[in-house]
Amino acid sequence: MSKISVFDVKGTKVSETELNDAVWGIEPNVPVMHAMVVNYLANQRQGTQSTLTRTEVSGGGRKPWRQKGTGHARQGSTRSPQWTHGGVALGPKPRSYRYTVNKKVRRLAMKSALSSKLAEGDVIVLNAIDFEGIKTKNVAEMLKALGADKKALIVKTDVDEKLVKSARNIPGVKTALVSTLNVYDILNYDKFIVVADAVAKIEEVYC
Repeated sequence: MSKISVFDVKGTKVSETELNDAVWGIEPNVPVMHAMVVNYLANQRQGTQSTLTRTEVSGGGRKPWRQKGTGHARQGSTRSPQWTHGGVALGPKPRSYRYTVNKKVRRLAMKSALSSKLAEGDVIVLNAIDFEGIKTKNVAEMLKALGADKKALIVKTDVDEKLVKSARNIPGVKTALVSTLNVYDILNYDKFIVVADAVAKIEEVYC
């Protein structure tokens, strides 16, 4: 078990907590993390790109010239791919890029990402986040006090509408739930800010 300081929203240390080494202290597996990042980005693709084939382009029903005797290469349609305004050969069509990754690989990648963040000193544990109203200034001041005023991922166990609406106008800041955590976001943001009860939930899920 490794210990980590717990802060309040003003950046003052209030206590310490122990982190389970089975989740936060493993040797990061870089190839597995890379595989999960590629999977996440592939699953975000809409796959709606589409081109017209020669059968879908209007026109081209008449043979442009007779088969023999003109000196030109034989042509059957002005909508063949080599013609201007012709169809596209082997172009993209709507498709799904989604694919799944083995559950053991997903769990290992998540624990590797969390462990790498902790090893780099980029994990910040808060005792609580409870703002009275919806105000961007509250979150901005909290991030500045914690030294996380660049790119930061804020993780809670449940939806906090005041936090979400207060943070969404700050560039480079994202709020997430334990249930929606992914390897891409953990690695993409400079600081991983997590509430103490969310730490317990993460360990409950991934131990």
